[in-house]
Amino acid sequence: MAKTESTGSTWRYRWAHRQNVRRVSTYRGAEAAWRRRDDELRRLRALAADFQGSAAAGSGLPLELAADEVVLWALPAAQLVEVRHTTVLPAPDLTVAPPTGPLRPRRPDGVRVTDAGMAVITSRRLVLLGGRGRRDWAYGRITGLAHDPAAPVTLIQVLDRRRTSGLLLPTDAAPDFRFKLTLAFADAIEQRAAVIAQLDELIAEHAQLKPFRPAVNTPAQARVSALVPGGRRTIAVAAAIALLVPAALIESDPSDPTGGAEVAAAATPATTPSVAPARIGPALALKPPPTKPTKSPRPSPGATQGPRCGAPENPLGYDFCGGTRIRKPAAEVCDWFDCVPQFWAGRGYLVQCRDGSISLAGGGSKACANHQGVRRTITK
Repeated sequence: MAKTESTGSTWRYRWAHRQNVRRVSTYRGAEAAWRRRDDELRRLRALAADFQGSAAAGSGLPLELAADEVVLWALPAAQLVEVRHTTVLPAPDLTVAPPTGPLRPRRPDGVRVTDAGMAVITSRRLVLLGGRGRRDWAYGRITGLAHDPAAPVTLIQVLDRRRTSGLLLPTDAAPDFRFKLTLAFADAIEQRAAVIAQLDELIAEHAQLKPFRPAVNTPAQARVSALVPGGRRTIAVAAAIALLVPAALIESDPSDPTGGAEVAAAATPATTPSVAPARIGPALALKPPPTKPTKSPRPSPGATQGPRCGAPENPLGYDFCGGTRIRKPAAEVCDWFDCVPQFWAGRGYLVQCRDGSISLAGGGSKACANHQGVRRTITK
């Protein structure tokens, strides 16, 4: 038997069930994304603390090591690439950049493959042991280094080489290679502690972004607007139309319903020697046209939108009027706004998409990508 309220209807229970299912689904997606990022940051932190090499790791390699040089890591499959045109790369730094998206196995334009072999990271240099020879990049002579954000390519400039070169790696090995190369370069300038401190800061910041388990909706919280297709949005549009239609009718100034400005009335005899009005028919004269009614002022768009500048009614104080961007929205924000799927996985500030939904990916290149693009920023 279906559950009913005192009026005998079941819509409140159906509304509560739909809301709870949607909230739990959104929370689980956001929590899974948060957990994956947290695990990755902690893995990198452990790797940064324990990343060590040894001279024995280089045994069997056609590579002569210096007295104080050790092999930190080796990748058996790598390709040597060179840039056809002249370019200037940014100076190498120790930034642990978060992944912007999956790398695609492609070669950027203007880059050609010249050799293939094994890439070796030592405590003093990066080496490619290729079929045509050996290519070294000593850390002390590197003047520029750049990782392609879309392809597994790392380009390097050194003092004693005019042409920019680098490595093209397998997509699954590129992230670890880039991080381990950063650690090796940090060791060369005695700054590994700075990399570890940066990871600790990223872990602490990420812990503050952990999504909260949503509260459970009850049938008593259901509003009558839930019975209307489209909910509060439909009601708001209908209310705006109801306010604008009378104003439009007043502005149009319809003609007098009596049929015109000229109305016949009985003539009165002139009491002064002034010229008598022309007579129209037996004892008829023209009556002055009636005074037009005063026009009501047209309501401004701001008045119809209320103090929120068009934002849905909500107790959170969120609006479209411009102000402080919202990077950490309240846990109940999806009760008052239409959130996009995977809302809590966003990393940015609140924005409204062109289809009316809201996203927490404001400021990113993929904000509202599946919802017709960004329309405006939600502020408080």
